[in-house]
Amino acid sequence: MTPFDPSTIERPDRKLMTYYIITALLTGPLSVVVILPLLFKYETLRYRFDGEGMSMSWGILMRREIYVTYRRIQDIHLTRNIIQRWLGLATISIQTASGSSSPEMRVEGIIEAPELRDFLYTKMRGAREDHEQIPGVTAIAPKDEALTLLREIRDLLKARQQ
Repeated sequence: MTPFDPSTIERPDRKLMTYYIITALLTGPLSVVVILPLLFKYETLRYRFDGEGMSMSWGILMRREIYVTYRRIQDIHLTRNIIQRWLGLATISIQTASGSSSPEMRVEGIIEAPELRDFLYTKMRGAREDHEQIPGVTAIAPKDEALTLLREIRDLLKARQQ
């Protein structure tokens, strides 16, 4: 089994546009008005995952960019409505301690949603190699200099007490 690599996700899957079209058609006569913003969002939506966090950007006239570090993530929700399940898509909502009741970021149009969710949980919790890992997920935690220093101090105090 190949470990999941989120850096390969740069754009939503093509099925997201199908989902947007179905959603727009469900609005009836307003579908022409509803589909245009969704089309522009789909065409400009970009994701980037790096060692420190993740970013999402979209928009033509009003460009919007969101960057969330893994350490700021408080909660992760994976949702799928009936149309998304039919298409094999999911939405991952990421919440931070920003004080807002709505999610900071919504990652849409992802086929590998459970794997991405597990990866984000691993990064969020700061999992280290000596801690329990989520099966099937390999994540390299960023080196935490403060934690290393605290461990050295702890070891020195233990050696001094003996």
